[in-house]
Amino acid sequence: MIGAGDSGGGVGRDLTACDREPIHIPGAIQPHGMLLIADGVTLRVVGVAGDVEALLASRWQNRTLDSLLGVDVGALLAAREDPNDEVAIFGVDGLAGRFDAIVRRGGPYLLVELEPQEPALPSSAEILARLDAIVSAFERTLDLQRLCERAAVAFRELTGFDRVMVYRFLDDAAGAVVAEDRDPALSSFLNHHFPASDIPKQARALYVRNRVRVIPDASYTPAPIRGEAGLSEIDLSDVSLRSVSPIHLQFLHNMGVCASASMSIVKDGLLWGLIACHHNTPRRLSYAMRVATRALAGGLSRQIRAKEEAETYRERLRLRGIEDSIVARYDRDAPLSVFARQMGSELAQMVSADGFAMLHGHDLVVSGICPPEPALRRLARTVAPLAATRPFASSSLARHAPTLVDIAETASGVIAAVLEDEQRAILLWVRAEKREIVNWAGNPHKDIALDPQGILNPRTSFEAWSEETRSRARRWTREEVESVARLRNALHEASQQRRMRTLNQELVATIAGRDALLVQKDQQLREVDSRVQTSLQVVDALLGDASRRLAAVARVHRGLQQDAQPEAVDLATYLGDLIEGLHDAMAAEEALAMVVDLTPIAMAADRAMQIGLLLTELVTNAWKHAYAGRPGPLAISLERLGAQFRLVVADKGRGTKGASAGTGFGMQMIGAVVEELGGTVAHEDNRPGLRVIVSAPIAAA
Repeated sequence: MIGAGDSGGGVGRDLTACDREPIHIPGAIQPHGMLLIADGVTLRVVGVAGDVEALLASRWQNRTLDSLLGVDVGALLAAREDPNDEVAIFGVDGLAGRFDAIVRRGGPYLLVELEPQEPALPSSAEILARLDAIVSAFERTLDLQRLCERAAVAFRELTGFDRVMVYRFLDDAAGAVVAEDRDPALSSFLNHHFPASDIPKQARALYVRNRVRVIPDASYTPAPIRGEAGLSEIDLSDVSLRSVSPIHLQFLHNMGVCASASMSIVKDGLLWGLIACHHNTPRRLSYAMRVATRALAGGLSRQIRAKEEAETYRERLRLRGIEDSIVARYDRDAPLSVFARQMGSELAQMVSADGFAMLHGHDLVVSGICPPEPALRRLARTVAPLAATRPFASSSLARHAPTLVDIAETASGVIAAVLEDEQRAILLWVRAEKREIVNWAGNPHKDIALDPQGILNPRTSFEAWSEETRSRARRWTREEVESVARLRNALHEASQQRRMRTLNQELVATIAGRDALLVQKDQQLREVDSRVQTSLQVVDALLGDASRRLAAVARVHRGLQQDAQPEAVDLATYLGDLIEGLHDAMAAEEALAMVVDLTPIAMAADRAMQIGLLLTELVTNAWKHAYAGRPGPLAISLERLGAQFRLVVADKGRGTKGASAGTGFGMQMIGAVVEELGGTVAHEDNRPGLRVIVSAPIAAA
């Protein structure tokens, strides 16, 4: 709730939990504007909210939008390429001045928001020039932190609020203020953390949908919806005037904030963070300025993505260089324990670990700072099952294995990889405990208070509250874990090659010994020479066949190890092959034009097969429903988002009407597979076409 909050609350409702609050149907608006609700077909006004009679028209009942607004609303809507797009009408004459109106569809209704027109605003050219200058400054920043700092300054200059913060969501759904620009008279929230409960789940969803929210005066009295029965339950998700939760208003009062605004930072369809604005006195943000801040937030999102991708690319290049150097110096004829002794320091430095250890059979090799030998052996036994199919990584080992809390000082973080050689090898990278002081805006562990009627009350204290984190190490990056996986695969392949050479040498020695024995007995067995020669030919053929089979097995095994193992596959490679097969299965004149962007993700083979089944059904549905079996474009992407993957299939066909409502066998099967994966599936308007988004954990729960 640090921002303007999509925590819209109902009038007269007793709310017992933030996460269950129906914030999208508040039944009221903020009173600095007006709301007209009209029939979507006849345009007849059926309900209002706000002081319409005093500000716009003394009589609104049974009148149409055309007569109240003085324009042909139907013609304006018909001129839109997408009928769901909002329409802005500037300079509507009312009883008390002029108003700006925004018209949008809301189910069977047309919803019209009216706000007093600002007396003096910068011209469109001035606003565009300012936005262009700010975006150019964003592009010149060197890294993500400087970008956020520049964004805080830019949004404060643009909006004029007393305090502007860049608020980023963390892996545990809590948030932190990573940049701030403020009036020097105000206290700072920079680097302060806020618990996840401050922004409920349904509010986060609305932040993605409605990306600019403003509360000009947190002390307002909600203006309820009036008119025909049932209108108080209308969905106001996209209405900027929507009244916010009384819980959130109290939250702002507790923070000492009079006016607030928030702009969503959405990256790849997910809520990355917020631009949170606070003001000590009432402050409005005009429609034109809200559009400008929404556009600027979109530009900021793109720059954040570019900076993060650049950092990831540089890290991958660095790790690849170290990997290549280590693998190039690996003696494939020497045992793994010799390799670990010679290269232990370089292996630790590869992923910036404090120490490296390898348990190969009973042989333990240690390099750098590691726990004592008994503790290392106990650690290896504990994490080996977790790393059976792919590397296991944790920055807080005690959370996964509480029995190992005693070694947190030297091994709070660990990456473990299992290598099946002649003897099992367990490779361990460890990081020592990194104690940090985390500053919270109030105590995050303090229980939320309930009044005697059971109504939820927001927390009242935002005084800096410090907490020392224990049993945690610096977080392993995804690139570091991927680097360990690639190294493990390279070592496994080298081990298999060494075993193949040993088998071949044994076969050659067997053949040579047999030939020598035959020569020695040649004089004694001359009379059965023909039979012996025949037997030798048979043996030679069998041995040759055995050698060829072993070589074939090796080639298949190496092929699997390049991207995955029998238990784990590279999902991108697997889906790429599957997509190519789907394309080839269609007749040339019916083939879909597929654009594919797949990020490599290591995944258990059984889950990959489920995702392959899911992708096949989504492509088939697009071909059948979006294009009615005819050619058409299809975009397929696979991304990794933390511990989850995100699969998107987007067409440019008939949209949601052509995709069915989800009652057919195919859609039921998609739902069943997504449920089995423990994920979610969403259908979005692709304008035109349909965009299906599947998100689920990479690893099974």
